[in-house]
Amino acid sequence: MAQSGKSSAKKSKPSYLYSIIGVALVLFSLGTLGLVVIHASKLSKYFKESIEVQVILRDNVKESQALALRDSIAHKPYIKSIEYVSKDMAAQRFQKDFGEDFIKLLEYNPLYASINIKANAGYVNNDSLKIIENNLSQQSIVREISYQRTLVSKLNENVNKIGMVILIISCLLALVVIFLIDNTIRLAMFSNRFLIKTMQMVGATRWFIAKPFDLRSIVNGAISALIAIAGLVAILSFANKTLPELNGLRDNVMIALLFLGMLIVGICISLFSTHRSVMKYLRLKLDDLY
Repeated sequence: MAQSGKSSAKKSKPSYLYSIIGVALVLFSLGTLGLVVIHASKLSKYFKESIEVQVILRDNVKESQALALRDSIAHKPYIKSIEYVSKDMAAQRFQKDFGEDFIKLLEYNPLYASINIKANAGYVNNDSLKIIENNLSQQSIVREISYQRTLVSKLNENVNKIGMVILIISCLLALVVIFLIDNTIRLAMFSNRFLIKTMQMVGATRWFIAKPFDLRSIVNGAISALIAIAGLVAILSFANKTLPELNGLRDNVMIALLFLGMLIVGICISLFSTHRSVMKYLRLKLDDLY
């Protein structure tokens, strides 16, 4: 009997190994999509916060008035960054960008001083920018408000489309992940069906039978998640070395939450599927196990 028990234990080990690897691969796929979502969100935020709103001032405005206006709006909730650009600074930038000293040719500086604003990503949409534009236009020293309205519209439209596609893919993948993990664990438990039934036949209670399998499932789920997380960390490390620009899009808090979510999902689905399988085999008659 002792040798038979050892033989049965040895046979069950490979199924646990395959179960751990299978669950790890599925969680790795889910985590990869999660990283894509996180980086896509950061990229969208980066593009939105790169759009500049120019508050062009009237030609006769004193610098003290311009600075007072800048300071009055610097603490508004929509402000990401703000900068005052004088007429001379605007001319220097134009010359640097285009390589032409137009002041010598025209003998005067036709450019206007401006206050350049970059808004927080949540405010970079046509409705919010229109409200900001109306408020700033009421200032007597403001000549006009300039920003790329078409670009804002297209950017938000594309972000919404991409977001919808990613949401659909995420929901489908989540269902596939649950189905695959459940099937993988049920197959792993199949090799233990006779052991479960034998324990029941000798008088063991359902809780006594299920407890070791449930504990094992928690450990297996955690191991699978840690393997998947290690794979994602390796990919992130490689990607950051290959493309250092990705460091600017990295959100360590969201990535940590993703890894925590993978750990919880791995443990919960593994525990649920294992417990359900044990209960299923306990309800079956002995002849139905063959």
